[in-house]
Amino acid sequence: MAAMTDTPPPPPPDETPDADADASREGEATTTATLTAPLEPAVLDGRVEAVLMATERAIPAAKISEACQAGGSKPVNEAIDRLNAFYVQHKRSFRIEPVAGGYQILTVPEFGEYVAALHRGRADNRLSPSALETLAIIAYKQPIMRADIEAIRGVACGEVIRSLMERHLVKITGRAEEIGRPMLYGTTKTFLEIFGLANLKDLPKAEELHKP
Repeated sequence: MAAMTDTPPPPPPDETPDADADASREGEATTTATLTAPLEPAVLDGRVEAVLMATERAIPAAKISEACQAGGSKPVNEAIDRLNAFYVQHKRSFRIEPVAGGYQILTVPEFGEYVAALHRGRADNRLSPSALETLAIIAYKQPIMRADIEAIRGVACGEVIRSLMERHLVKITGRAEEIGRPMLYGTTKTFLEIFGLANLKDLPKAEELHKP
């Protein structure tokens, strides 16, 4: 039987791991604070402007915030207000406008003719008078059945409606509660974007259209 020997006591616990853990937690807290700290207005303004200039479509404030790490839609809206104030002050030819539930950089009306001159060669992309008339009826009367559109115009509109759908200006929004359940038509988000409208409430009123 082997003789029992004295077992040396275990070494004191190393304090280093705890110290490292504390330092790590402090570092994480610092990093989190840095990420959540509000951006300087000038920094955020530059980011928002860059994001909007990089796209030809309207972008929701939430998506702009995500791209710019702005921390919410409110800082983005405030940045847009500052940018527009700067554009007005310096007589810039564009503004950031609300379009189709988002924001987009648009040319101010007084410079529209010069932009139009640039695109005069793209006449094939313009809507015909019949297409514009049909689109206007759908925009103001939606949701609307094809039969009602044809009753207003006095001609068949099937091909015109089809061409508007191919251009993503018109879509089927449902079916009417009538015999045969005919399809109902309405405008799309693309329609709002192309015509620079924030929503359908921005469509000109009838009395405005009849002004001389």
